Amino acid sequence: MKAERPYPQVHITQKGERALAAGHPWVYAAEVTELSGPVEDGGLADVIGHKGAYLGTGFYNSHSLIRCRLLSRNANDRFEDAFWQRRVQYAWDYRKAVMPPEDLHCCRVIFGEADGFPGLTVDRVGPVLVAQVLSLGMERIQQRLLPLLAQVLRRDGQDIAGIYLRNDVALREKEGLTQSKGWFPLPGEAQPDLTGANIVENGIRYRVDFINGQKTGFFLDQKYNRLAVAKLSRGKRVLDCFTHTGSFGLNAAKGGAEYVLSVDISESAVEMAQKNAKANGLDGKVEYLAANVFDLLPKLSEGEMINRYGKFDFIILDPPAFTKSRQTVESAMRGYKEINLRAMRLLPRGGYLATCSCSHFMTEQLFVKMLHQAAADAGVSLRQIEARQQSPDHPILWNVEETNYLKFYLFQVV
Repeated sequence: MKAERPYPQVHITQKGERALAAGHPWVYAAEVTELSGPVEDGGLADVIGHKGAYLGTGFYNSHSLIRCRLLSRNANDRFEDAFWQRRVQYAWDYRKAVMPPEDLHCCRVIFGEADGFPGLTVDRVGPVLVAQVLSLGMERIQQRLLPLLAQVLRRDGQDIAGIYLRNDVALREKEGLTQSKGWFPLPGEAQPDLTGANIVENGIRYRVDFINGQKTGFFLDQKYNRLAVAKLSRGKRVLDCFTHTGSFGLNAAKGGAEYVLSVDISESAVEMAQKNAKANGLDGKVEYLAANVFDLLPKLSEGEMINRYGKFDFIILDPPAFTKSRQTVESAMRGYKEINLRAMRLLPRGGYLATCSCSHFMTEQLFVKMLHQAAADAGVSLRQIEARQQSPDHPILWNVEETNYLKFYLFQVV
């Protein structure tokens, strides 16, 4: 006799069942056919196939197009503190396995669905864990989960001063959640007196503004791609576009670049990048410019600009996501093509190009197609040096395309 399960049921279509069977953890609103029992938003529910088979248990939310986010496909799992502690420990042990100890002080500790925490992102920047809670289910259990997270890392000897919530993102509204930010109150602990954090990545020191910086304050996913750029930069004149906190340009300078011009449209980003350069004694090698890269690239081939900045033999393109939906992919393709075409035309034969996209909607196939078109229009050929992705603390689940988002290529223009 089957034991009674404590959760209400969400019955789904054959299409939804096929998606889950293929490994994806989401059930969409259009795939729900019936609810059995009172299903609470943010609560747990069993997902049931069209023939009555148990498919998994996850968080339900009637306010979201993603009606159910699977947590487990094991009917024996009980979602108590021990379950969450095991899952946190597993995620931390994975980081310790794939990264050297010195890189664990600035890394992604939890990467949402890829770590079995749907809608939760946690980055470590020095002594601070910076969290974004983007699903109602995770919001409801954060009082249990986040103290366990701090506990697991501290037991491993990690210095964790506190957890800062960066829930000031519009995506929360799709889950029926409000935006906010501030320190998470760890039980029995005073709020840390910190407004920023110091980290070291690839031997370069940064001051991270985890309170007001983009997302969680620092883009950790390009960690090893920056090292690849550093290795190629010796003796070169480097143009670093969309520099943000200056990380690619600083890695190029540390790698022995003759000169680096780092550009960003944000004056505050440029100011922060300048401070980072000075902190590393690299301010004599790197020049900063607040400018629109789309406007700047065509001007850099003009005589006056060549006299001012010289010519470049290595260009880095690390733009923000030009598309955050399938509806805007076509216009994003035009944007990516324009900057890549301009960069290819600006480089001499034998010059080098680092180019990337951080949008999962801009698929590998589309990005490669765009690069072929840009190279053809520029009248150049591309010799591939490396094709890279995000660092391993942002693991990719092959059946969850949303986790595979960063494309990074190094080319020689020939």
